[in-house]
Amino acid sequence: MSDGARRLLPRFLPLTPALALLLLFLAGPIAYCVLIAFTDLQLTGQAEESFVGLENFRRAFGDEDFLNAVWLTMVFTVLSSLVGQNTLGLALASLMRRASKPVRTLTGGIVVTAWVLPEVVAGFLLYAFFRREGTLNAVLDLLHLPSQNWLYTLPILAVSFANVWRGTAFSMLVYSAALNEIPKEITEAAEVDGAGGWRRMWHITLPMIRRSIGTNLMLNTLQTLSVFGLIWVMTRGGPGGKSQTLPLFMYEQAFQNSLIGYGTAVALLLLLVGSLFSLVYLRLLRTEV
Repeated sequence: MSDGARRLLPRFLPLTPALALLLLFLAGPIAYCVLIAFTDLQLTGQAEESFVGLENFRRAFGDEDFLNAVWLTMVFTVLSSLVGQNTLGLALASLMRRASKPVRTLTGGIVVTAWVLPEVVAGFLLYAFFRREGTLNAVLDLLHLPSQNWLYTLPILAVSFANVWRGTAFSMLVYSAALNEIPKEITEAAEVDGAGGWRRMWHITLPMIRRSIGTNLMLNTLQTLSVFGLIWVMTRGGPGGKSQTLPLFMYEQAFQNSLIGYGTAVALLLLLVGSLFSLVYLRLLRTEV
């Protein structure tokens, strides 16, 4: 053994248990899923699976339901994560910075409570809010405004709103921490120079917290891409697949249609989408000065 390897060995030895656990519980299942994705494995009615190559992936890109799920996943991610949670979280963090302590405590408690609720519980609450006889329509009736069955007419918007309601707390906490790091002297100097609130936000606040924005967008996007329970409880992907995102489509193919191989291929494609988003965000963060 060379002198360089002998010096590096004591540094890597403490990492050996962690690396073994990662290989066993992370790399191992992923490798097994990759293997299954290239087979025609079924949950029932099959003696043994066979290797089918890229057939599952060709089937996915030729499946209109899959393409519809991809489109709805993008809409759901953009509306509820990139626009909804990110913008509302920044707005709440900015407003709470100027609010009194009782207002900050009350607002923060309400928003964080929605975040810590189990996903299934949050789904039932939002289902009760949007259903035909739910809270939203009751309020609209009191105001003499037209009501409708939101989970039937606008299901993807309803589940997007639900995800914003549940997940905005994370963005609010990230941006609250980032805003607290901005020196007060800079914003006070801008006020003295006559800069209004929007100009201070655009030219001072956003550039100084851009790394927090990139990190928050990446984490929110990855979390939103994997949302399953919230949509399943509210709409089960319906009606007619109008709110069926990729996680629900994958579940339907693998466990309802018993097509484990095809469902696993869809899961790998979802993993690929998340990886592409991560690479884009990491690239943007790396190029910042």
